[in-house]
Amino acid sequence: MKVRDVLVLGAGSAGLMAALTLKRRLPHLSVRVVRSPEIGVIGVGEGTTPSFPQHFFDYLKLKPQSFYELAEPTWKLGIRFLWGPRDQYHYTFSYEYQNRQSDLPRNNGYFYGPDEAWIGPYSALLRHNKAFPRRADGMPHFHNRHAFHIENLKLVRWLETTSRALGVEILDATVTAEAGPEGIAALVTAEGTRLTADLYLDASGFRSELLGKTLGVPFISYADSLFCDRAVIAGWPRTSEPILACTEVETMDAGWCWRIEHEHFINRGYVYSSAFISDEDALAEFLRKNPQVTNTPRVVRYRSGRYERNWKGNVVGIGNAVGFVEPLEATALQVICVECSTLADSLIDSLCDPTPSLIELYNRFNTQAWDDIRDFLSVHYKFNTRLETPFWKACRADTKLHGAEPLVRFYQENGPSIVAGVQLLHSSNSFGMDGYLAMLVGQNVPHDRPYVPTAEEARRWRDHTVKWDAEARRGMTVRECLDALRGRGRPAAWIAPST
Repeated sequence: MKVRDVLVLGAGSAGLMAALTLKRRLPHLSVRVVRSPEIGVIGVGEGTTPSFPQHFFDYLKLKPQSFYELAEPTWKLGIRFLWGPRDQYHYTFSYEYQNRQSDLPRNNGYFYGPDEAWIGPYSALLRHNKAFPRRADGMPHFHNRHAFHIENLKLVRWLETTSRALGVEILDATVTAEAGPEGIAALVTAEGTRLTADLYLDASGFRSELLGKTLGVPFISYADSLFCDRAVIAGWPRTSEPILACTEVETMDAGWCWRIEHEHFINRGYVYSSAFISDEDALAEFLRKNPQVTNTPRVVRYRSGRYERNWKGNVVGIGNAVGFVEPLEATALQVICVECSTLADSLIDSLCDPTPSLIELYNRFNTQAWDDIRDFLSVHYKFNTRLETPFWKACRADTKLHGAEPLVRFYQENGPSIVAGVQLLHSSNSFGMDGYLAMLVGQNVPHDRPYVPTAEEARRWRDHTVKWDAEARRGMTVRECLDALRGRGRPAAWIAPST
């Protein structure tokens, strides 16, 4: 399979990210995107992980300025969990649980008490509704331990503008797939035009038109770990609410609710299990707890799982066309980044002539990445003791941990030790040991090796938490950072995030 021409089905975030990545990394390729009216874009708020800025600004070497101007993101330092027995806890992108202070003998996870409000400088910032530390000159100290909140339509606008500038062709057409000996022979438009390519990318979302429907790749369900299968989505225009620098997830009767922060809008969604609550009752609970909702809520149905392989014949699936899990850890765009970069690297390494063994390696790596996400999310459900509803009782009793089982067992025997991460986590795992510690320590999951610090160690730990508190109080809100970025009251200048 010599790849010279690439045809992408779907012009949402997945299709455009794939087209942009391939054209940026392999500019000699012909890359076309088919935008079909039957394949819409999700059109809701999205959270990201640090994989997103790393992909676009480090891997693809794109300039951040146009992204900030067109996509209008806000910053995300992590997730605020209203989850488990604590009032709240934070999972940041800064490895706060596995970090160790130079004057203490063990990592932070051993010292984080059940009633403490933060475990490091970044969770302290979030607790105080701040985004970045304040520099001596009054400007924000930008760093690379952040992600973004983005409105999907604005993200698609930036992706389309950037893709076109790189030479990606975008076609508007309703198409049907014509199967062939290599997988897909052509995409045929309603007018009868046959669009052909060497490689087809299926970015058709839940429809999975090429990979699932046409090629019949089997689907592997995650239903024994992830019980939720629907979401109510709505929101309201921002008024006087502070712009949080984190996604907030709140335990609900039959699932959980997200809150995603945009500058002028707050996106809210209730992810729930239809086996435990009806659509009508879920909507009623959602509106009762969010009376400020102004737009009409809509229900999205989905199934959690993935297809058996990402790449079959001359078709590679991207994003929801390959798999889907709920956005509890905002992994949707992260997965697309990984799928796109590994595809580009595979084509570069093979001189655009990928071998069967390379394709098999691509499939193994990316399907494992999906399973890693399922395993991590299962820990969220298995140990959440916040509510005693039928749904949460079933989660604690019946959620299968799959690949997370050995790591959880290690934690239960050894406490928040970090030594298990290298041995028990696959190289594709993006959460690392710190992610697991955040969920296990954050939910006060008991273990057999509690550490009792000496009086001196306890004093030193308190000194650190007091210092983080003071630094966070001096920090800058998202609004203040946006004003600084746009140069209000200062000479207009571009302020790029730095390490």
